[in-house]
Amino acid sequence: MKNLLTDIAGVRVGHADDARLASGVTAVIFDTPAVAAIDVRGGGPGTREAALLDLANTVERVDAFALAGGSAFGLEAGGGIQAWLAEQGRGFEVRGAVIPIVPGAILFDLLNGGDKAWGRFSPYRDLGYAAAANAGADFPLGSVGAGCGATTANLKGGLGSASAVTDGGIKVAALVAVNAVGTVTIGDGPWFWAAPFERDGEYGGRGWPSTITPDMLKLRIKGGAAASAAENTTLAVLVTDAALTKVQAKRLAMIAQTGFARAIYPVHAPLDGDVVFAAATGAKPIDPVIGLTELGMVAANVIARAIARGVYEATALPFNGAQPSWRDRFS
Repeated sequence: MKNLLTDIAGVRVGHADDARLASGVTAVIFDTPAVAAIDVRGGGPGTREAALLDLANTVERVDAFALAGGSAFGLEAGGGIQAWLAEQGRGFEVRGAVIPIVPGAILFDLLNGGDKAWGRFSPYRDLGYAAAANAGADFPLGSVGAGCGATTANLKGGLGSASAVTDGGIKVAALVAVNAVGTVTIGDGPWFWAAPFERDGEYGGRGWPSTITPDMLKLRIKGGAAASAAENTTLAVLVTDAALTKVQAKRLAMIAQTGFARAIYPVHAPLDGDVVFAAATGAKPIDPVIGLTELGMVAANVIARAIARGVYEATALPFNGAQPSWRDRFS
C-alpha cells in the first residue's frame, strides 16, 4: 500500500500541468471499465457526463475520470482523455462504434495569478491527452495536475490521495483536488480538521489544538462576503476493489461525502461545487448491508485524509500575492 489511489489494482493516474498557466489536469484511467456513480453536494458544480451516471440511465461503467482546473474551459480535458482512450480502442461499443466514457468535473482557478490569455482555444484538451498518456501507478501530490492552481480560504490547495483496507479486506482509496471556499486547517494554526483520522504522520502529525476556541469557529471563506460560486470546489474520485452495483456505488459516494465535512470548514456551501465520483472494479464480493456500511465509513475517513494531504503537500504559486503553502507557514 502506497497510500495512493493506485493501491486499487487496475487504476492508473496521470497529471499534466503548466506552471505559467498555473493550472492543469489529472486523469484517472481504469484498465477495464469500472462501475461508477456520482454524488454532488456543492451549490456550484461544473461536470461532464454527470447525467450518464444517474441511476436511471443505461451506461453503468466508465473508462476514466477527468479532473481539471480552468472552470468551464476545463471541461474540454475530458475530450483529450477520450481521444487518448480512443487511440487505444477503449470504450462503450454500439454496433461497431466505440465511445470512451469519461465523466469529469472542474474547479475554478482562473484568478490565481497564472497567464490565462490562451487565445481562441483553451489548453485543457491537450492537457487532458497528456495526463492520460502520463498515467501510471506512481504520481506526485500537491500543486500538480488538477491541484496545480487550487487554493483554499487561507492556504494553497492541492491534490491529495490516501488509501485503506477495511476489516473485511476490501480496499478503498481516494484522490482529491482541494480548492475549497473554506479552510482545511483550524483557525490560524497548523492543525487540520481531519487530524483524528491521520495515519503515520501523513500530514504533519500535529493533532488538534488543546481547545477549539470561538475564534477558530468563525467563518473563513475566500473573499469573505464577496466570495462567488465560481471560485471554489473540491473534487474527489473514490475507488474500491469491491463488487458493487451502480446503486451501491451511489450509496458509497453519498456516505463518503462525510469525509468532506470532516476535513473542510465550512463545506457544501452555495459557493462550492463539491463532487464525489465513486467507482468499483469488482474484484471482491461484499455484503450489501454491513459490508457496504463499513466500506462507506472507511471511505469517508480516506477522503478526509486525502483532503488534508492535498494541502499539506502543496507548494505556493510563484506569483506576487500568492497564498502561502502549509509548509511555508508551519514547517
